[in-house]
Amino acid sequence: MTHTDRAPAYISRHWAKSDRQDRRRIHLLEHHLADVGACFEALLSQPTIRKRLARTAGLDDLDRVTVARLAVFAALHDIGKVNVGFQAQIWSAEDLPAGKSKPHRAGHTWDLTPILTADDASTSKWFFDAIGWDELWHWDSDEGCTASALFVAGLSHHGAPLQLEGARHPNPRIWRPYGQLDPRRCVERTGRLVRQWFPDAFVSGSPPLPSAPAFQHMFLGLCTLADWIGSDESHFEFCDEPQPDYIQKARTMAKKAISGIGLDISDQRHSFSGLPAFSSLFAIEGSPNAIQRSAIEVPLDEPVVIIESETGSGKTESALWRFAHMYEEGLVDGLYFALPTRAAASQLHRRVEQFVKRMFIGSNTPLCVLAVPGYLRAGEAKGRHLPDYQVWWEDDPDDAAKKRRWAAEHAKRYLAAQIAVGTVDQAMMAALQVRHSHVRAASLARNLLVVDEVHASDPYMRVILEALLEAHVGGGGYALLMSATLGSVARRRWLFRPRRESQLPPISLLDAIDTGYPAISFRDPDGEAVLPSGENHQDKTVRIDALPAMHDFLSVAERALDAARAGAKVLLIRNTVPYAVQTHRAIEGAADPTDRELLFSCRGISTLHTGRFAAEDRKMLDEAVEARLGKERPRGGLVVVGTQTLEQSLDIDADLLITDLCPMDVLLQRIGRLHRHTREDRPSSYASPTCIVLTPTGDDLSSLISSASRGSPRNGLGTVYPDLGILELTRRPVVKSTESGEPWNIPKMNRELVERTTHPEPLNALTKEHDAWIEHRNEVDGAAIADNLTAKGAIVRRDKSFLDPKVVFADFEERIRTRLGDEGIEVKFDPAPPSPFDHSVQIPSLTIPAHLSRGLVPDETIEPTAVEGGFEFGVGDRRFVYDRLGLRRQ
Repeated sequence: MTHTDRAPAYISRHWAKSDRQDRRRIHLLEHHLADVGACFEALLSQPTIRKRLARTAGLDDLDRVTVARLAVFAALHDIGKVNVGFQAQIWSAEDLPAGKSKPHRAGHTWDLTPILTADDASTSKWFFDAIGWDELWHWDSDEGCTASALFVAGLSHHGAPLQLEGARHPNPRIWRPYGQLDPRRCVERTGRLVRQWFPDAFVSGSPPLPSAPAFQHMFLGLCTLADWIGSDESHFEFCDEPQPDYIQKARTMAKKAISGIGLDISDQRHSFSGLPAFSSLFAIEGSPNAIQRSAIEVPLDEPVVIIESETGSGKTESALWRFAHMYEEGLVDGLYFALPTRAAASQLHRRVEQFVKRMFIGSNTPLCVLAVPGYLRAGEAKGRHLPDYQVWWEDDPDDAAKKRRWAAEHAKRYLAAQIAVGTVDQAMMAALQVRHSHVRAASLARNLLVVDEVHASDPYMRVILEALLEAHVGGGGYALLMSATLGSVARRRWLFRPRRESQLPPISLLDAIDTGYPAISFRDPDGEAVLPSGENHQDKTVRIDALPAMHDFLSVAERALDAARAGAKVLLIRNTVPYAVQTHRAIEGAADPTDRELLFSCRGISTLHTGRFAAEDRKMLDEAVEARLGKERPRGGLVVVGTQTLEQSLDIDADLLITDLCPMDVLLQRIGRLHRHTREDRPSSYASPTCIVLTPTGDDLSSLISSASRGSPRNGLGTVYPDLGILELTRRPVVKSTESGEPWNIPKMNRELVERTTHPEPLNALTKEHDAWIEHRNEVDGAAIADNLTAKGAIVRRDKSFLDPKVVFADFEERIRTRLGDEGIEVKFDPAPPSPFDHSVQIPSLTIPAHLSRGLVPDETIEPTAVEGGFEFGVGDRRFVYDRLGLRRQ
């Protein structure tokens, strides 16, 4: 076509956004830069967000000049789009000037590296002259290093720090004029515009920009968040004509946008009339118990608090009660409640949702987001993903209601929700070198982070969580950790993290045992403060029976069936999914026709409870378990077989617990599901709680050391609990109680039981008994060191400036996610097969765990094949089956 002054906007003006369906619809670059700068400015108008950013620099707050200067850097985040290689992406052949070929295709981030490093000296000179860098350079006190680092941080908004050294260089011609586009003139215009938009930034004699690297990292997170909001056409309509006063329009839209998606809570705080009474807030009779009272007696501004209390004592209510008071005091804006499993998060979401409705009355009630990929739930509403990143909500909300669900529509946005319940891995990705970790961390900063079921059994996860706490608390955030019982070593690590913990004097085994329980812990000037809270009146005397039948599935099945025939509700927890499946099959094989009602079923289909089910089926399974084992359970015997999914968050009450040997803290967690509620209808033989612990045969576990070293799951302990020393120290009091007939008094004995299995003194004493234990301890310690190093190598280096090569992310995100236990791979089905439990429910997708899917890349959609009771499908060279027993590899 012939180019004239009336050429279409998309080839004659620099654009930033174009319509996916109609490439000729564009949003001008200068308008998008104004949108994002205004969104960043609006975010920092929120007191908590601004103060969290200030805290990363060791300041109490930020002055208006610093805010304006940061807004300039945020506005410049997409300045790389001026290059003609990017602009020509949407052009067709007829759009090209006569006699010219299409420019080399280019992006807008790494393409700037030769300019930033001055490798392309001529382009670099005009670029920085055009932008007015001489003035920006003087905003800091370290010869422009801070300004340069913040500029690079803003350019890194696509998910990872920009690599400056050794980056591949684009064709330099993309920075030269082409047709009616002149990159230099556009940069000059942008330099003039940012001075008009943010005049406070250019006030002379103002304090220098904070130079702390952590400040740069938080800035990147907020800049990315501003870009996500400013790129949403539902908030910022496309405009392809320059408008002299556009910044005013952008500011109006930005304020409306952050309010609409729930980041501006000023109206909510203004209308908040105070906290209801405890009984009203939780819809229960009576006053708070000891641990719940203690939750708000500890100063609310303590950065890290640990609650240790027995299972079923109301720790969840303790955490929510503390959050409510912290919100009322203005210390936090919201809450992220992190749990170890998807099932636990899904279960707790309903409880937190009801709590939120009682705490906030009226139109300003926040939505409780379920932060679990694949579930797509905000409040009571459920959604479904559509093409082009759209979401369909079942209740057909109006525009305002849909915008409030913004944070629920993508996993990367979960932590931007004011109230969210999700898995701990979603929070830990804020500390890891995975894409958009910075925006996760910045979003989380304003909220109270609650982590349930904290324990120290996995060194890799512990190091990551420690790094998350370091970043979160270092930015002025608050965290609350909960556990049924922590060992003293683990408790100190969580409170102080390794740097300070090593400076504390060691605590002896006897002193650790004498530490009060239940208790709330926090830091004090002299070290740690552990405040006993008093008893919660949850005492129970548990008979412990060791049964060396871990591999004898038939014997275990008959034991469970005998109890169920006597009218007992039996909870049978195995450490691994294969052992759980074999146990369930053994029970089905041993059951008489008259026993069928004793077998757990979902919608009339015999099954078990593990993490290998689709989200749609897990919801049905959770409901079925709680209906049969919950507080309002019906009479009659029952056997429910499952894995660790049964030990966390589900409100279930068994008469008899049969469990594999596991670390003591985990065993106590499982015992918490035994006689959880007071009731009069238990069968007489099980009127007192009994726990049968399945162990391997033999006098100790040293015979399993060789298989444990190879990570073999064949010993029945799996690879989940590789430290046989801790398991042996757990086995011994189990056997001792069995032989002596002396029961365990729970929770009075909790502290001693855990310390005698996790404290360094008994672990060191064990190594003196046998050379095999020395070898095993060395292997465990060596693996822990390797895990520590691996985890530390995967953590975001918030102590490094964006000009430091060490800040660049390593190229192993897939391995990080796999090791974290993230989603594995998701396979989507077309057509969607029916659920094995309810043919009216479709299974649109399944997540294959990382250890089963390593190396696989699924097709966009997979066609399943129906088989009896379920369906089969293939991914790569592997075949899988899904039925009433969950997902299994064929």
